[in-house]
Amino acid sequence: MNSDKFRTIISLPKASYSIDHQSELMFIGSCFTEYIGNKFIELKFKTTVNPFGTLYNPYSIADCIKIIMHKKFFSKNDLKFYNNQFLSFYHDTRFSNEDPDICLEKINKSIEISNKALLNCDYLFISFGTARIYVYKENNKPVSNCHKISADKFIQRLLSVEEITSEYISLINEIIACNSKIKIIFTVSPVRHWKDGATGNQLSKSILFVSIYNIINNFRDIVSYFPAYEIIMDDLRDYRFYEADMLHPNKIAIDYIWDKLAEVYFNHKTNKIISEIEKILQARKHKPVNFKSKAFKDFAINQINIIESLTKQYPYINFSEEKLYFSNYI
Repeated sequence: MNSDKFRTIISLPKASYSIDHQSELMFIGSCFTEYIGNKFIELKFKTTVNPFGTLYNPYSIADCIKIIMHKKFFSKNDLKFYNNQFLSFYHDTRFSNEDPDICLEKINKSIEISNKALLNCDYLFISFGTARIYVYKENNKPVSNCHKISADKFIQRLLSVEEITSEYISLINEIIACNSKIKIIFTVSPVRHWKDGATGNQLSKSILFVSIYNIINNFRDIVSYFPAYEIIMDDLRDYRFYEADMLHPNKIAIDYIWDKLAEVYFNHKTNKIISEIEKILQARKHKPVNFKSKAFKDFAINQINIIESLTKQYPYINFSEEKLYFSNYI
């Protein structure tokens, strides 16, 4: 019996363009963006992932892109001091620090690096997580992260379809003015925002879907959509594809979505290169009985020869980390 009869398979047409190892990519948005973006990094694509940390709502993502695009550096006046930490409401907790200079250094260094990445970017992936925003009462501005500050300091509300659509029509026009070659790919995170409750989560996701539909209709040659949400919810319709919290997709699900993404955006050459990279990465994970043995030394020499051969074929791919690793055992 055909097992596909017991599944709802999402039909994914091939994209009109191909992503390869010479492409510049940027991923901004929810934790799902990090899952996929980090997979691109692992496989040697030129990739920047969440330069402000994990972001969930469309307004915070738009703020991040504007700050990066216009290279707006932060000063101490832009920071908030809470619970013995200097923090930014535009960034997640990985940027916070007891020393304001260290906090600012991390923030501004990220802006410097990601500005160059965005202006040279071929593909920008944006992943919306929720339409709900939290507005800090003190300045009436939405935040990217509440940093565990008391809930009574914020007002929460849902963005409307009209608000999101208007914000992104303006934003994408700005992006195009700075980088005319860019393609933008939206996704909706399959991670449920359970704080909103089952009904609230569905309402929020629905707002995101309609907003993206409107945005695409305004930029058909530039903006597209990848159905990560639908793949999880309709194809992988089973809790065995989730982590223990029953909210986040597990490695099996992420790998499956990666394979679907590859079907859409990669050509034969890119898939071949990925296969060769995966062999190198797998070889690095090899744990011999004795690292000092002649057999492992020969193994390391062979891997360096393979790396050097790949470097000649694909000089735009950086294997320096792997080459250094194997060189340590010669």
